[in-house]
Amino acid sequence: MDDKIKYEMEFPIQASPSLLYNYIATPSGLSEWYADNVNSRGEMFTFIWEGSEEKAKLISKKNGERVKFRWLSDEETPYFFELRIQVDDITKDVSIMVTDFAEEDEVEEGKMLWENMISDLKQVLGSV
Repeated sequence: MDDKIKYEMEFPIQASPSLLYNYIATPSGLSEWYADNVNSRGEMFTFIWEGSEEKAKLISKKNGERVKFRWLSDEETPYFFELRIQVDDITKDVSIMVTDFAEEDEVEEGKMLWENMISDLKQVLGSV
């Protein structure tokens, strides 16, 4: 198996951190922008897109700040994806930080996918 490359992206977003956290940490919030439907049982989340299903485990979270998931297909690897809310101490500007991994030839595609999904999140939040 090839090693995946870690990449990080920052998206300025006009929303309160507490509201934003609900959209990144709850099944109902994630269903609004990340997947067609999201269900959870404890730490296990099921993400559903157009009939296909992927399961992920919530491996860590900090209330109001971040969530980190690992796809079950990557369970034996160090790979994860994390959504983190960052607030600038001086300007109070809010950003969502995305950390993800992809095969070398899929990094650009992964970044475009995140850009589209965060754009959807901004629309849901009215932060366009």
